[in-house]
Amino acid sequence: MALHVMEEANRCLGCKKPRCREGCPIQTNIPEVIRLLKDGKLNEAGWMLFENNPLTTVCSIVCNHEKQCEGHCIRGIKDVPVHFSVIENYISTTYANQMVKGPSTSNGRKVAIIGAGPSGLTIAVILARYGYEVTIFDSRDKIGGVMRYGIPDFRLPDAVLDDFAYRHLELKGIKFRPNTTIGGAISLDDLFRDGYQSIFVGAGLWRPKTLHIKGETLGHVAFAINYLAAPKAFRLGERVIVIGSGNSAMDCARTAIRNGARYVTVFNRRDRIAASQYEASYAKLEGVEFEMMKSPVEICDNGVVFADNEFDGDGKLCAIPGSEKLYPCTGVIVAVSQELGSNILNTTKGLEKEHGILTVDEDGHTSRPGVFAAGDVAHGASTVVHAVANGKRVAEAMHAYMQSLPMPEPSVYADAPVVEPLASSVLTEQELSTRP
Repeated sequence: MALHVMEEANRCLGCKKPRCREGCPIQTNIPEVIRLLKDGKLNEAGWMLFENNPLTTVCSIVCNHEKQCEGHCIRGIKDVPVHFSVIENYISTTYANQMVKGPSTSNGRKVAIIGAGPSGLTIAVILARYGYEVTIFDSRDKIGGVMRYGIPDFRLPDAVLDDFAYRHLELKGIKFRPNTTIGGAISLDDLFRDGYQSIFVGAGLWRPKTLHIKGETLGHVAFAINYLAAPKAFRLGERVIVIGSGNSAMDCARTAIRNGARYVTVFNRRDRIAASQYEASYAKLEGVEFEMMKSPVEICDNGVVFADNEFDGDGKLCAIPGSEKLYPCTGVIVAVSQELGSNILNTTKGLEKEHGILTVDEDGHTSRPGVFAAGDVAHGASTVVHAVANGKRVAEAMHAYMQSLPMPEPSVYADAPVVEPLASSVLTEQELSTRP
């Protein structure tokens, strides 16, 4: 592994105008990171990666490198690009073990983060570095959002997110309140009442989009976001059809194979696959078949009816009348994206929204003072690295906003007398050993 990494690092030309950095949504200083590694300064390289991107261990695995850093590498014009993903993963995972520093000195201000997805986690880490007392609220029992519940473990192991939770949350003093939905029993007004000076809303896209065709409620049908969260809960049989061709559809197809399906076919209404070339190639390698230019008409008990598509004279995609055929299957996964399903927008006054998402400026300010947003709730579906990029920008805006506010007043009960805790009624091991 290390030898391979160094071989890749030695291929870097150290360009004065690095195209790889321009292709990175968070402007990672790739040539400098590689130079530090080649100079034997792995810890310095790791520190640089984490300072720029708290989720560098995740992005090194799930980023669309072929269109970003590696896709812009100048060596890739006539040769194979430098695989920075391999270099980043090695440096970040190795350096992560060195991250044992405790929390920063508190500045006395509280921040609430709603949603433990990539943008929320990025903001939490950055504001904790400034000394803010950060609490993350999430409706799930663990951090990660779509990274944990929407990306299968064989692509992004849960251990990566568990390590992040330990290194960045537990060691830094960031509180995590799981299984807590904001917009129901707890409102944004309750958070402001309890002393949070600023609130970040980063709810994800958890409501699946539907095909609006007959048969979607049948028992052998699953929506992608639900299936990926708990694939073993579904019984889809050995012949599975996946409708859709994005990265999520590839994840569903590959997950189905790992959960007992022998024949998996991806159906796509267009003539090209929406997923990245890498993800599609892995699916094909694992035996997934593809049917292009097919539109679903109806889901039946024993299969799915598809019609052939064609482009008309205006280039518009349309179904060919009379081309409908039944494709047999035992299970169906609908993977045609997700939409926002958050109670916050419907239960909070003063938050403007448009087309179902929050209205925000480029720095994440919403129409309500002190409330910021980014990620899916504000920009629609996006990648992890774009969520990190938005999170970094919003974190600085939140910091500037809170620094403009007066310090919060201490509790009126700050000087109340303290009751001594009761002595433990549990016998120690020594006491137990001396009992008659």
